[in-house]
Amino acid sequence: MTLGPGLHRTPLPMGFSASGLNSGVRKYRPDLGALISDRDAVAVAVYTLNECKAAPILYCQSLLPSSKIRALITNSGQANAATGPEGLKTNLQMADSMAKALKVQSKQVLTASTGVIGQALAVDKICEAVPELIARAGESAEVFALAILTTDLVPKTCSTTVDLSQGQIRITGISKGSGMIHPNMATMLGYLMTDAQIPEAVAQDLLKNAADESFNMISVDGDTSTNDCVFLLANGASGVSLVTDQDHHLFRTALTEVSKTLAQAIARDGEGATKLIEVEIKGAADLSLARKAARGVTVSPLFKSAIHGEDPNWGRILARLGAEGLPSQQLEKMSLRIQDRLIFEHGRPLAFDRAELRGLLKSENVKIEIDLLSGPFQTTAWGCDLSKRYVEINTEYS
Repeated sequence: MTLGPGLHRTPLPMGFSASGLNSGVRKYRPDLGALISDRDAVAVAVYTLNECKAAPILYCQSLLPSSKIRALITNSGQANAATGPEGLKTNLQMADSMAKALKVQSKQVLTASTGVIGQALAVDKICEAVPELIARAGESAEVFALAILTTDLVPKTCSTTVDLSQGQIRITGISKGSGMIHPNMATMLGYLMTDAQIPEAVAQDLLKNAADESFNMISVDGDTSTNDCVFLLANGASGVSLVTDQDHHLFRTALTEVSKTLAQAIARDGEGATKLIEVEIKGAADLSLARKAARGVTVSPLFKSAIHGEDPNWGRILARLGAEGLPSQQLEKMSLRIQDRLIFEHGRPLAFDRAELRGLLKSENVKIEIDLLSGPFQTTAWGCDLSKRYVEINTEYS
């Protein structure tokens, strides 16, 4: 699996190209990106559950699923959310300009936006930049990944190949997200592309499964955005289909792993974050409740603050698990490990070396392991610590 940006260029699947540039909406950094398929692609998506949905979300919901998509254009800096009928109009203008330049229909172009809520889209600047955006399209994912950043510190890309019964396919993912991140399908902007041949219904199932195990298991600050969505585009350029059960298993596993890699990168890049927090729950009797509980720990401001201060205040974990609804019978027999040190077992606290654990919490990666000893299910959630810098970023953002 190739991660970006790092030392590697992140390749795109066959038949896809990507582009990014500065259209003038933002002062310095790229603010407009495009993903283009050289042929019709199957496209599906999952969306934020926030009832205040941005114009591009409403637009894409009206189009997908589809087997005729040719491009996706994303602007950063302006969310085009809470902008009323004018926002719907400017979003369509953005799609129209891309469609015209590519000589395809507007309904073959998807849109996404990220940035400040309530600002009108600078659509004239965006439309003027579209021809150059298309002319710059190339085979690397990084240019697009840079163009969609807001408060992110780093672009997030990932790519892998999978050997199926009919041949090899590629899956490439790109995402952005740093703040206003909370699991509620989905929690950021995510773009998954493959050159495999996949029917719409199968693609939708694969995406939902991958999102449930990855993007829906991260939280930075407990706020669900107005704009967040994850797309899966499959253009079939490889000529390889998912024929056997093994093909489906291999593809599903690879798509989920790419998604998990991107989700962890978002949590690690949380606004003001200094630590990635991983909460693993196993031995659960109910998968849905286990997922809720694991996410609940990652979103607890008390726990996040403790981790930032390298304070082994494990009682905050127990309190949050109970608040999320885990039955007392399970809490009474569970075990808890922090950085592989056993802290709590069979309903009782254990003696531990507090100074040693404080030292272990200085790591950039903090792992919490919870065994409920009550069933066959397990899940993992990711989050980050809560720092003073988070407050500073969000008092200056707009």
